[in-house]
Order: sequence, then C-alpha cells, then structure tokens
Amino acid sequence: MTTQIVWFKRDLRWHDHAPLTAAAARGSVLALYVIEPELWHQPDSSSRHWQFIRESLIDLSQALQRLGGTFVLQSGSVTQILQRLRDHYGIFELHSHEETGNAWTYARDLQVAEWCAENRIVWHEYPSNGVVRRLGNRDRWAALRNATMAKPQVKLSVRISFAPVPLALSAESIPEIADPRFGSSTPRVQRGGRTEGLKVLASFLDDRSERYMTTISKPGVSARHCSRLSAHIAYGTLSAREIEHALRRRIDHLEGIGDHSSLRWARQLQAFGSRLAWRCHFVQKLEQQPAIETHCMHSAFEGMREDDFRQDWFEAWCEGQTGYPLVDACMRSLHANGWITFRMRAMLVAFASYHLWLDWRRTAPFMARLFTDYEPGIHYSQFQMQSGVTGINAIRIYNPVKQSCDHDPEGRFIRRYLPELRDVPEDYIHEPWLMPTPPKSYPAPLVEHEAAARLAKQRMAAYRRGEDFKAEAAKVYRKLGSRNRPSEGRRKKPTEPLPQLTLDL
Repeated sequence: MTTQIVWFKRDLRWHDHAPLTAAAARGSVLALYVIEPELWHQPDSSSRHWQFIRESLIDLSQALQRLGGTFVLQSGSVTQILQRLRDHYGIFELHSHEETGNAWTYARDLQVAEWCAENRIVWHEYPSNGVVRRLGNRDRWAALRNATMAKPQVKLSVRISFAPVPLALSAESIPEIADPRFGSSTPRVQRGGRTEGLKVLASFLDDRSERYMTTISKPGVSARHCSRLSAHIAYGTLSAREIEHALRRRIDHLEGIGDHSSLRWARQLQAFGSRLAWRCHFVQKLEQQPAIETHCMHSAFEGMREDDFRQDWFEAWCEGQTGYPLVDACMRSLHANGWITFRMRAMLVAFASYHLWLDWRRTAPFMARLFTDYEPGIHYSQFQMQSGVTGINAIRIYNPVKQSCDHDPEGRFIRRYLPELRDVPEDYIHEPWLMPTPPKSYPAPLVEHEAAARLAKQRMAAYRRGEDFKAEAAKVYRKLGSRNRPSEGRRKKPTEPLPQLTLDL
C-alpha cells in the first residue's frame, strides 16, 4: 500500500483536518513538519511566531501519540526532505492544506509542485478556512465560503496506521524557544496549541463575549473581551469551521433562552461571526493576487511615499516615541504582548502612513514580526487599506488625540505603558505637550496633527485625480472587492466602505 505523507503547515491540529483524514483512509501515514531556515530569515518572521508554533507542535505531537504515532520534524528544504522520502518509500502520495502565505511560501509551493511532477508524486491539496483557490468569479465567493463553513467537520473514520520512520529521516526534537534560528525570544507570547485554543474558545463563548462589542475599540480591556482566537486560526490549531459551528450552537442556545440579556449577548456573538467571514474575505484577496504583499492594489500609488521615507520617524514610530501618548502606548503594548485590538492596529498603521508619510512596505514587515497572530492575507490587505493605496477604500486618517480621549479617557492604558507619563494630570494625559512644563522624559510630537492630516489629504487627492484612476479602481473592485450587492436597479460604485472594526477577533 502506498505511503501517505501528511505535510503540516499552518494547520497544527488533528481535528477537522482533511489531509490527515484522507491520508488515513488511503494507507499508512507519515506526519511531517518542516522547519525551513530560509522562511525564518524572511523580514516578516520572528521568534514570537516560533514560540506559538512550538507550543502547538508539542500539543500536536502529544495528540498524535494518543492516536498511536507521532509526527516527524525535519529542518531544511522541503523538496530535499521529500527527495529523501522518495528514495526510501519510492512512490508516495503527499497531502496538505492549501496555504495562502507570504511570497516566499508561494514560491516554495511552486517548487514543491514542480518536484512532485518530476518525481511522479501526486500532491493532494485541500481548501483551508473558506478560501477558494482558482476562483473564477468573485461574485460566487461568499456562497462558496458559506457552504464550506456549513459542512460537517471532518472526523477520522478509521484508525490511523502510521508508517515506520526511515533511518535516513530520523525525527529531530522540537527546538527550544531560545534557538537562534528564530531570532531573539520575547518574554510574553500568547500560549499556543489546540488544547489551549479550545479553552480560549470556550471561555469566549461562555463568558468573555458578553461585552464583545461594547469594549472592542478600547485598548487594554479589549484584550479580555475580544476572542483572542486569531493566532489559533492563523496557525490552524482550531479550524475556522469548528469555531463557526461552536458559535452557532452558542447563539442558538442564547436565543432559545429569549430574555433581553441573552438576546443582547447573542447579538454580540453575531457581530463576531461577521468578522470571521470578513477574515476569510481578506485572505481571499492575497490568494487571488499574491503581489499585494509588495505592490499597491492600485498602481497609481506606486512611488507615492518611497522617496519621502524618514528613517528617524520610522524608528520613533517603531519604538513608541512619536509624542502622541495613545499611539506610543499601543506600540509599546504590542511589543510587550504581541496583540492589540484592531481599532488600535488601524490607528498605528494610519498614523505611520499619513502623519509620518511612511511607505507601508517598510512598516508592514516590522508589525508582522510583532503580531503573534500574523496572517499574511489579512496583514497586507489591511496595511494597504489603512494606507489608502487600494483605490477602492475610503481614506481614514485618525485624530490620535480624539482616539485617545474616546477610548482611554482617563489615561489608564497610557499610564500602564508610558511610565514617564504616570504623574501627568488627567487634563493633560492626551496632550502632555500643552502642560506649562512638559515632562522632559517624553518627546514632543513629531508632527502637528492638523497640518500633517491636511497635507496627507492633499497628496492623496492629487494621486486620485490621475488619468484613468477610476477605470483601474473599478478593475480592482471587480477582482478583490466585497460583494454586498445593492437592491435591484441600483448601481454599485467601485468602492468598498468596510466597517472600521471588521477584524476584531
């Protein structure tokens, strides 16, 4: 019987895992995970990601042991490792989920496909989380995605027969957190692994979600009431489908109770469900157009910011030293925790792109390294959207002082992450430069908000007035825009005015 190789990538679970289930039904299984050194040299990779992955691998290994086997961990090029397996097993079949990753993983998958063709290896790839490969028409995407989410979760129907591990491919141990291949370790990282993910899901549905929408924009408190499932979806310890199914059961239960409090709670969870769908929508953009990692969706914006890049402003933004308290507190919180709510992520990106006029291609890899829940499809789509270079989204320039007053009115979050401002009175906590004697340990603002915002709007307007701008924007919309169809007889403009909070998980 032909050996079945299951290549785990960003799907570190055994439940609702189509490749593992299909492989188990076809023959003896060798579960494989590859640490690719070149991937960890990419500018969007960091030890923070590895720490979450490492815990997930430990949890997956224990789960496979309970099923009678384990996975084989290898370091190196995937094609070289597959060649060793080919030398030992002869013809085998390869199973994996489709991956919508960064440009490096896209190129790697093309190399794997070429190697498989040359070596007569059948590579079975399975859809992942509602993303549709080779989508012919964006109009059909939502229906296809929803149909996938509605299907029963994939369950193992047979006992897995694990293939013996060849001596030439003896399993390596899981590297330690401090392994230098992954960069400098960070002290606080959200815990990984399916076991932990199930606990997080249960605590969100049963308790924390009751205040989901009322706290979603507030830094600090949102860390409790947002789901905190984004990293578990990004690395596949939970599938989006099993989360949606659990969500639907919880909503049905609350609606069945029927009192005012339960119905209000159900609406909180329905809002979360819409964000799960938007999550797939954004990943689908990268699936359809991998170039959005490096090129503006609308070509008119190429060259707009590159020549004006200021390294000193970039470094101040990276370090949380811009002189705007909420901006800096959010950046320092992100350094410390690897997560912050979406409204604050959007503010950080918009401030860099508009107030400081920094090119998103320089700021995006930096923030990717900070996010434990880094998902390339969401990351680059959102960076372009918040930087105004899609051609189909409204320009959003946040007033950092207003955001501070609205979402941290007493300055508690600011004082937590900016110790140099702990003694600043509440009247000045959002604008410490207005104090009679401003604190010497905190910088003055790099730019003045109104002047910087006005200049950014003027620059953006000039580019949007360019020849053929609207025609290309319409093409971008047809390929990548959402499909919330208007009623019969109304024309849909080529724009995508998404809610500000679409991706808070």
